[in-house]
Amino acid sequence: MDEDLHAAARDAMQNAYVPYSEYPVGAALRGADGNVYAGTNIEFANYSNTLHAEGVAVAKAVSAGVREFEELVVVSAAGDGVTPCGRCRQTLREFCDEDFPVFCVGEETTEYTLGELLPDGMGPETLGK
Repeated sequence: MDEDLHAAARDAMQNAYVPYSEYPVGAALRGADGNVYAGTNIEFANYSNTLHAEGVAVAKAVSAGVREFEELVVVSAAGDGVTPCGRCRQTLREFCDEDFPVFCVGEETTEYTLGELLPDGMGPETLGK
C-alpha cells in the first residue's frame, strides 16, 4: 500500500460531512498519471443522494481527464477495515480491471482485488466496448 495514498485518504476523511451516520470515510485513488485523487463521504438527509468517498475520488479523477488507475486506499474513522459498497465496486469496475488492488485499512490493512470484491462485475467489455 502506498503511504501517500493512505495519508490522502485519512486527510480526506477529516472533511466528511456525515451528520446522520457519523461514519466518516476517506478514499484515495492513484491515477495512471501519478496524481492522487481523494474523496470523502457526503451525506444528505434523504440518504439516497449520499455520495461515497470512493465515488467522489473517481469523479474527481474522471473530471480531470484520468481514466486509468493504479490502486485505491479506503479508511474509516471506526478503523474497521471498511470495503467499498457494491455501487462503488461497480463504479470502479467501469475503469479498472479485476486485478485492480484495493487496500482497506483497519487494525490491519487487507488487500483485495476488485475481482474478489466484485466477481463477474459489468465492465465496458460487457457492452462490447
